Amino acid sequence: MPKIKIDNIEVNVPEGVSVLGAARMKGIDIPSICYREGKPHFTSCMICMVKDKKTGKLFPSCSVKAIGGMDIITRDEEVEESRRMALELLLSEHVGDCEAPCQITCPAHMDIPLMNRLLAEGKFSEALQVVKQDIALPAVFGRICPAPCEGACHRKQVDSAVSICLLKRYAGDHELEGATPWRPDKAPGTGKSIAIIGAGPAGLAAAYYLQLRGHQCAIYDRRKLPGGSLWREVEQGILPEEVLAREVGIIRDLGAQFHQEVEVGSGLFGTLLEEHDALLIAAGGGENGRGDWGLEVGEKGVVADKTTYTTSHEKVFAAGSAVRPSKMAIRPLGQGKEAAFSIDQFLKGEEIKGEPVLFNSRFGKLLEEEVLEYMKESIPGDRIEPDDKALGLSREQVIAEAARCMHCDCRDLTDCKLRNLSDEYRANQKHYWSEERKLVRKHIQHDFVIYEPNKCIRCGICVHITEEHKEKYGMSFIGRGFDVVIGVPFGEALSSGLAEVAEQVVKECPTGSLSKR
Repeated sequence: MPKIKIDNIEVNVPEGVSVLGAARMKGIDIPSICYREGKPHFTSCMICMVKDKKTGKLFPSCSVKAIGGMDIITRDEEVEESRRMALELLLSEHVGDCEAPCQITCPAHMDIPLMNRLLAEGKFSEALQVVKQDIALPAVFGRICPAPCEGACHRKQVDSAVSICLLKRYAGDHELEGATPWRPDKAPGTGKSIAIIGAGPAGLAAAYYLQLRGHQCAIYDRRKLPGGSLWREVEQGILPEEVLAREVGIIRDLGAQFHQEVEVGSGLFGTLLEEHDALLIAAGGGENGRGDWGLEVGEKGVVADKTTYTTSHEKVFAAGSAVRPSKMAIRPLGQGKEAAFSIDQFLKGEEIKGEPVLFNSRFGKLLEEEVLEYMKESIPGDRIEPDDKALGLSREQVIAEAARCMHCDCRDLTDCKLRNLSDEYRANQKHYWSEERKLVRKHIQHDFVIYEPNKCIRCGICVHITEEHKEKYGMSFIGRGFDVVIGVPFGEALSSGLAEVAEQVVKECPTGSLSKR
C-alpha cells in the first residue's frame, strides 16, 4: 500500500485512491462540493485544493491519485485563498437568495417563509414553534409590529405584501386559546443565574431564551406590571392587556422570577452583580442611576458592542433601549434574543460571538419576467384583510393569505454546501459578478421536487445518480461550452427525469437547486 503524509500524518492507502479519499479515510477534512468517490468527473468545483509540500504546487485532491512519498498540506493561507476564489467563482453564477428579503429585514430575523408554508398547510402549532425560535411574544407583536418585513416582500411587485404580522398574530393567538398550548422543551438547569434590569421587550425576550437554555433569570422592573414600553400600546387600545399578561405568563411558567416596582440604584446594581453570574441591562433610557453603575455611557445610553452586547464590565450586557432608544418595539425584542446568545456563551466559558450569522446569497430585485416564476409557488388574489381588525384573520383566511407567499427563500438553508463553505471561507459573493445574471427559473413538474437551474453549479451529481439507477430519461448536461446547463433531455418534464430516484437526488444536491417543494 502506498504511504503518504497528509498534514504530517502518515497514511497507508489502497492503490487507486484519490488524495481526497485518503484524507477522509484518516478523518482529515478536505472540503468538496462535486466529489463522489469512485465516480468520473464531469467538472471540478476546485474547492478541494491542497498543496504538494515538496513543490509548493496546488492541485485538486479529488482528481489526483495518492502516490507513495507524497507530502500534502491541506490547510495554509495559500490553500484557503484558492478555495475562497473557487467559491467566489461559483457564486458569480449562482442566482438565489438564501434567506428571503422579509426574513433579512425582520429585526428579529424570523423565518417567515417557513411559517407561511406551515400555516398554508394548516399546521398552526408547528408554525408557532418556528415563530417562537425568534419572537418570544408573537401574539403581542402580531398586533403592534409596524411590519418592516412586509415592506421588503416581493409580492408587492404583483399586488400587495403578504400580511405577515396578522399571520404571526394568529399563530400566537392559536397557542393562547388552545386547550393544550404548546410549550417548548427546556434544557436542564445549569445552576447559573442572570439579573435582568427591565421587563420590556428586550428583557422579556432575553429571559425567555435564557430560561430555555436552563439558566435562572431574575427580572427587576420599576413598573407595577411587566411589559415596559408595551404598555403604551395597551393604553392606546391597540394591545389587549390580557394578551400581554398571558404571554408574559408563559415566560413566568418557564421559571423567570419577576420583581416589580423596584428601582435599581447603584447600591442594588452592585448587589445584583455580586449575587448573579451575569447581568443584562434592558431598561429604557430614562432609568435612574444608570450613570452610577460604573459602566461606559454614551450619548444614547450604555455603550455596548452591536453584535455581542458586551459592555465595559465583563459580566454586564446591555440591549434594547438601554443602548439606543427605538420607536419599533420589535428591535429591542430582537436584541434581547441576540443578547441571550452572548450571555449563554459567556456562562459556558465560550468565546462570545453572539447569534450565529451565516453567509447569505442575495441577488437583488426581481426582474419583471421573473415575477411569474415566483408566482408558480403562490396563488392569485390580493391581500386578505380581516372582517374585524380586533378579531384578526379567521382560520380559513390565514390558510389563504399564507398561500400568497411566493417563497423567495431557499429550502436548503442548513444543508447547502455552497452556503456553509462560503461562510467558512468568508467568500465575497460579488467578487466576480458581472452586470448580467442568469434569470430565475422554477421547474415544478414533479409531485414533490422543484428544480431551480439558476442555483445549479453543474456538479453533475444528479447526472451520476440517475445514470446509476438507469432512469429512462434522467438528468443530463445540455448544450456546449459556457452555455451548458443540466436538465432533462429531449425537453421532457422533471417528473420524467426523476421518476425513481428523486429523493436521493434532492438529498445529494449540494446547493438547493433540486429540493423538496
